[in-house]
Amino acid sequence: MRVKPAYVAGLAALIVTVLVSHLRASPYNNFVLLAQAFLHGHVWIDWPGAYIDALGYAGRHYVIEAPLPAILLMPYVALFGLHANQTLLSIALAGVAIGAAWELGERFGLRPSSNAWICAFLLAGTDLLWCAMLGDVWFLAHVSAACFTLLALVELAGARRAWLVALWAACAFESRFSLILIVPIYAYLCARDAEKPFAIGPQWRSTLTGFATILVPVAVLWMLYNRARWGTWTDIGYTAWYHQDEAGFPTGSPFRFAYVPYEVSSFFVQGATRLPGFPYFRPEYSGIALTWTSPALVLAFLARGPARWVVAIWIAALAAAVPNFLYYVNGFAQFGMRHALDFEPFLVALMMLAVRKRFPPWAYVLIAYSIGVGFWGCWYWNAYVRT
Repeated sequence: MRVKPAYVAGLAALIVTVLVSHLRASPYNNFVLLAQAFLHGHVWIDWPGAYIDALGYAGRHYVIEAPLPAILLMPYVALFGLHANQTLLSIALAGVAIGAAWELGERFGLRPSSNAWICAFLLAGTDLLWCAMLGDVWFLAHVSAACFTLLALVELAGARRAWLVALWAACAFESRFSLILIVPIYAYLCARDAEKPFAIGPQWRSTLTGFATILVPVAVLWMLYNRARWGTWTDIGYTAWYHQDEAGFPTGSPFRFAYVPYEVSSFFVQGATRLPGFPYFRPEYSGIALTWTSPALVLAFLARGPARWVVAIWIAALAAAVPNFLYYVNGFAQFGMRHALDFEPFLVALMMLAVRKRFPPWAYVLIAYSIGVGFWGCWYWNAYVRT
């Protein structure tokens, strides 16, 4: 029996991530704590101390990150309790993400060699591998969101079952809240006419029904979850955290235009610190710009068709990026720019569309460089930060 290449790619990515991670358990296991809380019938966590980022509110401590990774961990935590290794889920999701990316490349008509280069870039040329190997609460959220975003794109490039696209979309935004902005774009791609590039097809009613079947229950559960935490139907977690954070302000929103110059510098300018001796460069905790870690992303600008895909995916990428360029912190304690993982799956899809017919020679160089920098970042953190 022939094994699907996507499974092989996913397994290869999983093995690489296992080797790089050493299966080290993350000390920042907020999602294990939250899964344990769910299993005991409450939404507040047994807070072990200040090293765990949890919002103090009304005498309890709450995880403010989206809860999907904790839900996925519940069977594991039910068996092993607080000894569950959160990083294992991060590693597994990274493998699924690369398997999904390979399948997406096949559905876009990529040659196997081109697909291998793009998938290798996604794993090591972005922060995906670095986040997956550590498995910290913030990093697991990124890996989970990227994984389910890619699964949504795979379904959109295939059968376009509305309920399944909506399910993957819900899993993505319940990993990283900002990805809720992509839901209308997914709905359009589901409802589009197969013959006319930008027209809505006759199946739009079934698309709306399929999306509502998934998203309405998710919305109800989400409001109930907020009610249980904050006593209100809306989520105030990130805003309350911002008001308490020394990097924030005691009033207002954590999303402001005033933060745009800082974020632009973070994403496109800041580099590593040059050292007089080995290892010659030091990535600072504030991160390294995409310009220096992932320059192969420029390949996305060569995508020309199909027009409906290119336009929709660019809109999705921009919609996912905007919240991160308005946010008051750039991710901190990171290699590269981890917040870019919110929009990089869309850029990788555009890269695939760009190389369907021809893979520019310079693209190999930029991808190889990006992968090299990614592995260097993983090595540095293993050698000097998480020893």
